[in-house]
Amino acid sequence: MNEIGIKTRILLMTLVPSGLLALALGGYFSWQQLQDLEQQLLERGQMTAEHLQGPATEALLAGQPERLRGPLARALNYQDVRAAALYDSERRLLEHSGPQMQPTERTLPESSLAAGTGLQIQASKHSTRFTLPLLASPGLLEKANRPDLEADALLGWLEVELSHGNTLLRSYQSLLTTLVLILIGLVVTGLLVSTMGRRIIGPVAQINQAIARISKGQLDVRLAEQGSRELDDLASGINTMAQALQSAQGELQQNVDQAIEDLQQTLETIEVQNIELDMARKTAQEANRIKSEFLANMSHELRTPLNGILGFSNLLERTEMSPRQEEYLGTISKSADNLLAIINEILDFSKIEAGKLVLENMPFNLRDLVQDTLTMLAPAAHQKGVELVSLIYRDTPLSLSGDQLRLKQILSNLISNAIKFTHEGSVCLRTMLEDEDDDQVTLRLSVTDTGVGLTPSQQKSLFKAFSQVDNSLSRQPGGTGLGLVITKRLVEQMQGEIGLKSVAGEGSEFWLTLRLNKSSQASDDLPAQPLLGFRVAVCEPQPLSQQALIHCLQDLGLEISLFPSLHALSTALASTDGDNIKLVVLGSPPAGTPLSPVIACMREWADSGRCKSILMASTTEQNEHLENLPSAHCMVLSKPLCTRKLFRAATHLLQPRNEPANLIQGPAFERRANPDSVGVLCVDDNPANLKLVETFLREMGTRVLTVSSGERALEVLREQRFDLIFMDVQMPGMDGRQTTEEIRLGESLSGQSPTPIIALTAHALADERRRLLKCGMNDYLSKPISPAQLRECLKKWTGYQVGQAASDETPPSDAPPAPLVLDPEESLRLAAGKQDLAADMLDMLLTDLPSVRTRIAQAADHKDLNELLEAVHKLHGATRYCGVPELRQCCLRAETRLKEGGSATTEITALMQAIERLLETASVE
Repeated sequence: MNEIGIKTRILLMTLVPSGLLALALGGYFSWQQLQDLEQQLLERGQMTAEHLQGPATEALLAGQPERLRGPLARALNYQDVRAAALYDSERRLLEHSGPQMQPTERTLPESSLAAGTGLQIQASKHSTRFTLPLLASPGLLEKANRPDLEADALLGWLEVELSHGNTLLRSYQSLLTTLVLILIGLVVTGLLVSTMGRRIIGPVAQINQAIARISKGQLDVRLAEQGSRELDDLASGINTMAQALQSAQGELQQNVDQAIEDLQQTLETIEVQNIELDMARKTAQEANRIKSEFLANMSHELRTPLNGILGFSNLLERTEMSPRQEEYLGTISKSADNLLAIINEILDFSKIEAGKLVLENMPFNLRDLVQDTLTMLAPAAHQKGVELVSLIYRDTPLSLSGDQLRLKQILSNLISNAIKFTHEGSVCLRTMLEDEDDDQVTLRLSVTDTGVGLTPSQQKSLFKAFSQVDNSLSRQPGGTGLGLVITKRLVEQMQGEIGLKSVAGEGSEFWLTLRLNKSSQASDDLPAQPLLGFRVAVCEPQPLSQQALIHCLQDLGLEISLFPSLHALSTALASTDGDNIKLVVLGSPPAGTPLSPVIACMREWADSGRCKSILMASTTEQNEHLENLPSAHCMVLSKPLCTRKLFRAATHLLQPRNEPANLIQGPAFERRANPDSVGVLCVDDNPANLKLVETFLREMGTRVLTVSSGERALEVLREQRFDLIFMDVQMPGMDGRQTTEEIRLGESLSGQSPTPIIALTAHALADERRRLLKCGMNDYLSKPISPAQLRECLKKWTGYQVGQAASDETPPSDAPPAPLVLDPEESLRLAAGKQDLAADMLDMLLTDLPSVRTRIAQAADHKDLNELLEAVHKLHGATRYCGVPELRQCCLRAETRLKEGGSATTEITALMQAIERLLETASVE
């Protein structure tokens, strides 16, 4: 309906009502005319019958019905008369004129015209029959002289039939005439309406075209008068709208032009600002680079003298000194350590700010990490009489993977702060599982102390860089104010959170969550409940230490009996109930309480053979009687509790075993070569550093040569070979990187195997290490350097377990160093001090060696590199759990060469020889 135009709507609105009215009127008048035609037909039939009534009656009175034959025939000439017939009173046909009459279908009601005549009218579809009775009137009876008849006696019947054909024809003509008149009227009406519609549609079309042109932006279009008040009003409104749009467009164009001009000026300003920002960015990057270089250089400049101070303080501690000199030396060492800690904090903060701190992902044991951290911080807590405890909930996974060094740094910062601000009471580290899936765990660690606490205002500035809570004597902050900032950044980098709850005067709780990966490479090697069936008595006055101790002893499978005091424990041991107690674990009494009664009870129980005992003493406990306790019945362990140490001590006392002779005796386990054959070259421009490193290395029994420049190092290396090179990075002339590149180039040209080069650097940024490794160095040591670092580095890169005692220098020798075939000390260390486990691991390796040797030989003969690499890798993994340095080193070299894709014939031959030597050595023993 919406698609119909105005013209069509006007036509419909005019023609539909007109047509309906015309049809109604035409139908009415047609019906009226049909009624008139039917009435006329009835009147003609009645008149015809009455016209024939007289002659018919006279013919019947005369007894001569044939006299009516002529009138009946003439009656057929009357309009619509079809047939006529005369009947006697018995309805017997006397005379008939015309065709046979058609049967009737219905009788019409008596009309007003035939009232009193006895006329009967019957109709069918095609004709109407009029039946009139013939009666003997008195006048006709006298005229015909028929006295035998009564007046009004029935003489007969006269029937006249009229046809409907003429009437129907006139009806059709009337209907057709009506329809033609209606159609003519509708056509005339449509023409008139169309003519009038064009006078309306034309202006509307003009208005529509004008609106279309205006919509296209031709705002100068104006409409003339349309000849109609309504259309004129519409045209006037459109003209006004076009005028307003034209004015608005002009203003808008002015605004657009102004906006474009302003935008151009803004873009020019932004372009200038971008240039300035780019210059500022480059300046900031350059400043950041200069800052990084400054930090690296300052690190080097600060660590270099610190290296000498700490190193020579370490050497000086080994000489005889007076008590006052020892005190002075202790102050020097402590001050140097504090300065080194401050430098490390500043450098860590710089690395975090620069986004260059990269977290490692290495497997570790969570329990060992936590307990090692507390053991390191225990002396500071015990000096103040503060209880230091760790509680690890049983559902917490221990085998994890992550950056254990940074995790230990986080815990050390939190626990150190707690100890620093706690003067009495306890510091407790709780570790629990918060969430876990197939690959990762979320841990919640909390450090709770009973220190001075923090006010709400102090808590707000707690994690700000270079900010101290306050400077009051009760806080004694010290340090740089970066510890908690570094801790917070490290926790966030480990996808965790950190927060605190604190009440001034009551203590604080620092909590953090960490997301760590699970690992199968650092699984707990302690057996489950190894001491099941033994009963142990526990007397620990410190509540948190008692809780941790009970937790650990239950994991060992021990049945625990608690006693509130030493007197109650002694009484129980003296009774019959004490016969089942095989071990007593005692905690040292609170600070200020003498230890003599505890030592006396332990000695008494040992002498009487009543039970064995373990004393958990603080690290600051100094009592000469502790060293004199019988080791077969008594052991002294330092707090805080360490699960491994407690397990070893309890196993040693409750399940004593003889040391296997095959692990600790026999000449076959002596070194095949003297450590003096390890040749080390030290390159450093600082004489103090050279002297310090040389002294440390000579005490370890190595052969040392020192040079002060890179040029001199290249000259020495042209004349002789070394097993290890320590290279300083910053030197005048040719620095450490350039020297290393020249050494690697010479080795490549001469076909020599590369000598491990270890950088001695004070640079602490991550980029520095990458640059050092990229230039050809194998590893780096960060200054200041300790003997332990040197010892571990020598073992890692030469394969030798060097000693700590110094030996006389021997003449240079070109013989290559040879590691031990079998090292019992290393076997025991790898087995966590368990002699039986070390023996089992070695037996398993020796049992599999013949089949492994055959597999390697077959793979080498068939040149199946994948099978060969798999066999060597599997053997290499097995050697990591046994003290077989020579075989492990050969496996490492062979596996490395196979992964590089080079020829490994020499390495495989050396590996097979190492297997033969190990089997021969084991068979001798």
